[in-house]
Amino acid sequence: MRMEEMILISVDDHVVEPPGMFDQHLPAQWRPKAPRVVRKRDGSDVWVFGGEQFPNVALNAVVGRPPEEYGMEPTSFDQLRPGTYNVHERVRDMNANGVLASLCFPSFPGLFGEKFAKHPDREAALVMLQAYNDWHVDEWCGSYPGRFIPLGLLPCWDPELMAKEVKRLARKGCRAVSFTESPEAHGWPSVHSDYWKPFWTACTDEGTVICIHIGSGAGMKFSAMDAPVDTMITLQPIASVDCAVNLLWSPVLRNYPGIRFALSESGIGWMPYFLERVDYVHERHHVWTHQDFGGRKPSEIWREHVISCFIHDAAGIRNRDLIGLHTITWECDYPHSDSTWPQSPERLWECLKGVPEEDIHAITHRNAMRFFDFDPFRFRAPERCTVGALRAEARDVDLTVRPRGGKPPTTEKRPVTTQDVLQQLATVYSSVPDDTATA
Repeated sequence: MRMEEMILISVDDHVVEPPGMFDQHLPAQWRPKAPRVVRKRDGSDVWVFGGEQFPNVALNAVVGRPPEEYGMEPTSFDQLRPGTYNVHERVRDMNANGVLASLCFPSFPGLFGEKFAKHPDREAALVMLQAYNDWHVDEWCGSYPGRFIPLGLLPCWDPELMAKEVKRLARKGCRAVSFTESPEAHGWPSVHSDYWKPFWTACTDEGTVICIHIGSGAGMKFSAMDAPVDTMITLQPIASVDCAVNLLWSPVLRNYPGIRFALSESGIGWMPYFLERVDYVHERHHVWTHQDFGGRKPSEIWREHVISCFIHDAAGIRNRDLIGLHTITWECDYPHSDSTWPQSPERLWECLKGVPEEDIHAITHRNAMRFFDFDPFRFRAPERCTVGALRAEARDVDLTVRPRGGKPPTTEKRPVTTQDVLQQLATVYSSVPDDTATA
């Protein structure tokens, strides 16, 4: 098999929401309260909603920019590659990268819509959240059938409303939703309680996948204030083990046999030991902890319900039999700083060296198609879905790396620390009235 023959489905990418996205999806009486984009005096663009501002932090949209510009400084839409927010340019960028299909998490609402969940006006929050979902399903994904796996947001402040939105989204053809890795970090009951029962039930009934993205709980994983920021970047995917442990030892996977979860941007290299450890813990301790998996191993239950994904994880691929081949999927993470765009096939091919063709197909697209009940071949013949075929359609896409007015150059070469990042973020999130120019 050649690299150009791979078919790639990315189960974790991101969209930077375009200005005006709410215009066609809100009744007239709600439009004055809708989130809107404001250009600030420093030249940055921010979303404003409920008196708060939400910027496009640069690390979230750096494709096409030189790495020296990466950071937390404010950015404007003028500085972003159009494929980050324009669906037509996104598909062109996907073609240039040889990627057939993509599942896109949100940006300004938060990874699971927490900005809506924290809005004090619950009625307005629900209206805006549903408008967001309608835009995402009907406009973003609907513009190119077979190229996107739709992902919905939920009103997490009310499990009954969550269940209703799961069902509404399912009627629209969307059977994936985003949820937090740590409900208690947001002031809600944990996954060990019965609080979420209506939500679990609705997802089971509809065949809806619950996607849990890293950083959707307590946020970024900082080890110490004076530690290099590299520690956070290293820890963030591995920290998914916290969510994995809570999910596996909760009653959810056992009480809802058809429920499915996806750990998004989790990486997979840590999973062989995680699965070995939970089986050992159960064997040694279940007689006094009273954990009952019905005579089966915890790892077996895990592999029936949960998939994970990786960007570049050669160690995980080498241990795919210990993880469960059928649970492994791939991600591009466009347009974030970890993304391998536009060389994703080349970087992925490095990880797949020596892997049998059938295993490659499982990892690159078949597992995602099965788990998300997604069939792109209804819209494109398989031979038109390969890396080579898609790139042939994108020869005119400009892949030149260009400076886009990021942070000014500095001669200081000391490591960037957690404190530096938090100070930058504090500036980015400074109050709107102090720095707002015109709407």
